[in-house]
Amino acid sequence: MDPSQGLDAAGPGPEQNPKPELSAAMRAKIERNRQRALMLRQARLASRPLSAVEGATSAKVSKIIDSGAGFFIEEEEAPVIEPDYLLNNEEKHKLISRTEAKQHYLLKDCDLDKREPPLRFILKKNPHNPRWGDMKLYLKLQVEKRCMEVWGSEEALEEARETREENKEVQKQKRFNKKVKELRRAVRSSMWTKDTSVHQHQYGPEEVVDPEEDLYKKTCTTCGHELTYEKM
Repeated sequence: MDPSQGLDAAGPGPEQNPKPELSAAMRAKIERNRQRALMLRQARLASRPLSAVEGATSAKVSKIIDSGAGFFIEEEEAPVIEPDYLLNNEEKHKLISRTEAKQHYLLKDCDLDKREPPLRFILKKNPHNPRWGDMKLYLKLQVEKRCMEVWGSEEALEEARETREENKEVQKQKRFNKKVKELRRAVRSSMWTKDTSVHQHQYGPEEVVDPEEDLYKKTCTTCGHELTYEKM
């Protein structure tokens, strides 16, 4: 028997088996999955503000994910901001607290929260005591811009600061004068003591008022009080 005939009878080897072709429905499903995965990736990247900051230099880290639909997706991790970017943009992205924004730039709560557009902020634990309320930190450049919207110019802001300092000095002097006045009143009160003892009359000699009615009187030698009485 010819050996070649025996191989033909056994059928073709595994490497000669034709691969099954995907149907049009399967290919359409795979394409839809791929498009959906790409859209999700773009949405995640767009939600990261640091990756879109102009002038930022970042180191991108990517990883390969098996989509399970017959293809792989290369997903980028959150970019790592390089130290040189942080140093060069330290002043540009400096944060200040709400208290500092109100005291230094003379802004009110309505200027930060009500005036359009309201300034955005980030919350951070209070470094002095974590049990206190969270701190509100604002971007310094935005606060300075809002300050110019409120006061109009640096000269007007400086004039308002001087006026506020003068008012503080006046109020401080008033509080000082009030404390001095209270101290003087307390000193006077401590030096004067009220006599709360009971007065005992010291009567002088008896005097006749009306002999017919047997009326007599005595006069206190200290206060002048007269005691009139009748003898039986």
